[in-house]
Amino acid sequence: MKPFLILQLRPEADASDDEFDAFLTKGGLAQDEVHRIRLDQQDIPADLSLTNYSGVIVGGGPGCVSDAPEKKQPVEAKIEAECLALMPEITARDLPFLGCCYGIGILGHHLEPGSVSKKSYGEPVSASPCRVTAEGRNDPLLANIPDAFEAFVGHKEAMQHLPDGCTQLVTSAPCPFQMIRYGQNVYATQFHPEADAGNFETRIGIYKHHGYFPPEEAEALVDMVHAANVHAPAQILRNFVKRYRD
Repeated sequence: MKPFLILQLRPEADASDDEFDAFLTKGGLAQDEVHRIRLDQQDIPADLSLTNYSGVIVGGGPGCVSDAPEKKQPVEAKIEAECLALMPEITARDLPFLGCCYGIGILGHHLEPGSVSKKSYGEPVSASPCRVTAEGRNDPLLANIPDAFEAFVGHKEAMQHLPDGCTQLVTSAPCPFQMIRYGQNVYATQFHPEADAGNFETRIGIYKHHGYFPPEEAEALVDMVHAANVHAPAQILRNFVKRYRD
């Protein structure tokens, strides 16, 4: 089979490695079925051809596409630019793509600059109650997903409205655009389909000084994520891999 291309946007090694392991475990992928690129350390090869991959998976990260250029660290600007450079071909050819958290910002910013911002719909670190829309009920990536489920979130920016060509698949009261599809094969989630309680405990420890929550709340947040009932989102990742395995 063609491998899946996994692009990671986390400059923190522990967070990146933990996320990568989660993609493999939750997606049912072996090491030899993926090509991993940590964009903080590697450039996307100039001769990379997307036709050599079954699909592209983009992980999360602490950056925000809506931040002004002068507020971005050089590594954040580099990561964002490299990822955005692939989006014109992905969307024009409707290639299989799954953007997770930061990935919905990348997709939204590419489709319509300004559609992603910090104006509304940010969510603290939490298990957000989500609901599958009528359109989502018929989407293959949501097969075997209950109509209502919880998913781990934590984001400062969010999609403010749907760009043209997008379909809303999953919604929630705090954030209406929890999962979207562009065309037939380009997907993005605001929540983290790869993350379980252990993954989020790791991220809480790593990002407790990044402005997502007061650092003194870290211990209570760890207790919260372990008490949450978050299981359904991983099926979305498994469905993506199953559908697009070559």
